Amino acid sequence: MVHAHSADLYRFAYWLCRDRNVAEDLVQETFTRAWANWKDVRDEKAAKGWLLTILHNEHARLFEKTRVEISDDDLDDLAVAAKTDVLGELEMRDALWKLPEGFREPLLLQVLGGYSCGEIAAMVNLSEINVMQRLTRARQALRRMMEPESQRRVNKS
Repeated sequence: MVHAHSADLYRFAYWLCRDRNVAEDLVQETFTRAWANWKDVRDEKAAKGWLLTILHNEHARLFEKTRVEISDDDLDDLAVAAKTDVLGELEMRDALWKLPEGFREPLLLQVLGGYSCGEIAAMVNLSEINVMQRLTRARQALRRMMEPESQRRVNKS
């Protein structure tokens, strides 16, 4: 029985866990449980399916043993991080709309559209050098708008 089904069981176990050592342990545990319950097998032709079921259950037991510790502090940190991301996104949108259209349009074409400076220049009837200058100035203006108020005071001093 072991020689007949061990290769198939190992392939299935490896497919489940993608770890050679864990797969070998799963196959071993499968045969141990099968040996202990061999008297319950009614049809030896269905043994492969029975072994695969045992292996699948053994794989599931691996996850029953591992407990993930979650504290309320972790949940609070996630909530703060989510709010910060949303606020940052809203601030960025506001800052983008505050840019002059001559700066905003090339920047959005590059960042969102993925266009090169040459392609943008052809679209907006500007020279490539002029597009590069506008992109640089747009990024500088966004950095100034997005930096914290306390840092702006330090930079002005």
